[in-house]
Amino acid sequence: MVAPTISPGKKFGRTNGWDSRTGKTCAHTERMIHPDVLQAHRLVNQLGNQCSRPIPEQDNADYGAATATSGTALIRFRVAKVTPRKVGLFVAVWRRSASGGTEPFPADHPTANNADFLVISVREAGNSGHFLFPRSAVVTHGIGSVNGIGGKRGFRVYPPWSLTSNRQARKTQEWQNPYFHAENGLPAS
Repeated sequence: MVAPTISPGKKFGRTNGWDSRTGKTCAHTERMIHPDVLQAHRLVNQLGNQCSRPIPEQDNADYGAATATSGTALIRFRVAKVTPRKVGLFVAVWRRSASGGTEPFPADHPTANNADFLVISVREAGNSGHFLFPRSAVVTHGIGSVNGIGGKRGFRVYPPWSLTSNRQARKTQEWQNPYFHAENGLPAS
């Protein structure tokens, strides 16, 4: 499969996905699960977190947005995209607010616990894998909001193969690297 790229007219190109309504594999549409999310779901289960089947989210469909649960834990899935001018991949992680705008995910939602995960799938130039960020990392690195303060609507991920050239990108790659799992399910480092 070719890495998804940011382009205004295309969703995922010609890929196959799992249709959550029919339970069958077929050509991908927005209501289906992105194939990389299915791979990430299998990894999460391999690592001992038995989780429900992912359910597609209406918002962020361009990023393969889906959620699943593992007991009381919430697992959010996203597929990062290659961008033409920067190293690493970009991923959107916002949600729609009650007023209709966008806001960062709350890391302190009513059922939040330390088993919550943000799983980001990456694919670039023949390399692929998944970042499994626990809630603690999402809070520590300012990705999710706490008490309605802070958080990000999107950010860059730097898999081990990304050749980062600036200090901030290297620093980000350093904290992200321990959470990366290569496609075969083994940690990268």
